[in-house]
Parts: sequence; C-alpha cells; structure tokens
Amino acid sequence: MRDVNKFVLGMAFLRFFSGLMELLAGMIMLKLNEISKALMVNSLLAFLGPTILLSTTAIGLVGISDKLSYGKILVIFIGVGLILYAVRKVG
Repeated sequence: MRDVNKFVLGMAFLRFFSGLMELLAGMIMLKLNEISKALMVNSLLAFLGPTILLSTTAIGLVGISDKLSYGKILVIFIGVGLILYAVRKVG
C-alpha cells in the first residue's frame, strides 16, 4: 500500500465529513417533517459549505505553496473570494 499525502488526506477527510453532514441533514429534515425546522437545518449547511471550501483550499495551498508564486496564490484566493461573494449575492 502506498503512502497517502497528508495534505490530500486532510482535504479528503473534510470532503467526506461534508458529505456525511449533508446526508445527516437530509435525514434530520425528514425526521422533523416541518418546513421551518428544515430551513433551520439548511441554514446550518449554508454555513458549513463555505467553511469546508475555504478549509480544503487552504490545506491544498499549504501543500503546494513551495511550487506556487505569491501571485498565483493571490489569484487563487481572489477566485475563492469571488465564488463566496457570488454565492452570497444569489442567496
């Protein structure tokens, strides 16, 4: 068995965690069976999504920081910021 890169492992773990939270939230919504409560659960997920995005991006950038120039890292952060800005404006 080959060794898994610790940065890739961290990113994958966060994505597995995020997916698990999505599944659990769906089950909780079905169990609660009330629109107002389901919206509250959904609101918690709205916070979780960007947090996971920022965390996985940060881990990935730390993992390749020695291979990227400061300019490229800045462009990546600007891109992530624009994604978050656009999602917030739509919602």
